Amino acid sequence: MPKNSKDKELDKMYKDLLETRDGVRASSKDEGNRLLKFFVGLLMLGGGLFMIFQNIEVSSSWGYGRYFFRIGGFGLPNGLIMLPIIIGIAMLFLMDRKIFGWVVLSIGIVTVLLSVMMTTHLSWRSTNAYVFIIMFGLVAAGGGLVLRELFRKN
Repeated sequence: MPKNSKDKELDKMYKDLLETRDGVRASSKDEGNRLLKFFVGLLMLGGGLFMIFQNIEVSSSWGYGRYFFRIGGFGLPNGLIMLPIIIGIAMLFLMDRKIFGWVVLSIGIVTVLLSVMMTTHLSWRSTNAYVFIIMFGLVAAGGGLVLRELFRKN
């Protein structure tokens, strides 16, 4: 029995619908795999960075020295760098125009943060080569997976 043109059109539409449905399933499966790869890479990157940061020792000599800042024969004692903070807080409560108090307080906070950062020392704990390779290998592999999934073209 010969098919008429409407049957041929319906068959064509049905085939197109099946192809589209299969394509959607394949792309959603691909999206799931991409998301899984991204999160596995993120987990590997985080684990490697955690292990690296666990092997870094941080020490400070801020309170040990007598002077924080020295120019020639003049030295600024460590406790004296708190003075701008105290003056800034007092200015906030005493003055009508509080902008000057905020400026002095900000200078004091920046000075304290800089003094702590300038006297901080980082050192690497000794570790064996196996742990070293695992740490940096996790960071490299995890970073590679994350970057590949982030910059993959569709």
